[in-house]
Amino acid sequence: MYQAIVKAKVRRVFDRINQGDYRPMVDGLAEDFVYVFHGEHALGGRRTTREAMVHWWERTLRLLPGARFDIDDILVAGFPWRTRVATRARVTGNLPDGTTYANTVFQFLTLRWGRVTEVETIEDLQVLQRALAAVAASGIDEALSPPIEG
Repeated sequence: MYQAIVKAKVRRVFDRINQGDYRPMVDGLAEDFVYVFHGEHALGGRRTTREAMVHWWERTLRLLPGARFDIDDILVAGFPWRTRVATRARVTGNLPDGTTYANTVFQFLTLRWGRVTEVETIEDLQVLQRALAAVAASGIDEALSPPIEG
């Protein structure tokens, strides 16, 4: 039963992100958390503050407006005091040059009593960097910015 509740909550958060509302994700973070998106690119880096997460989400929505996450799998293990969640999702969106961004995202989370304490995000960095280059070529220099950390 607990695992089904966690899966449903994860799906609801992704549904809200697909609507452009990242707040439920930020609100679900524990007081102390670490969010790592692998790679040296505008969306990469390590964040440990809500302020940095808000800036990161705002950047993400500017660089990949309308990006959509379609969940393929959610795996949940553990108990409320230490829950591990693994997701596999397809992310797609239109790029300024008329091409479509399509990638697979793997995300690993640790929850303690329903709050997210760790997030690790991995996707095909070559595909992402080509997409960011296309965004930068359209005049949005932020796509080539260093990661938001903090």
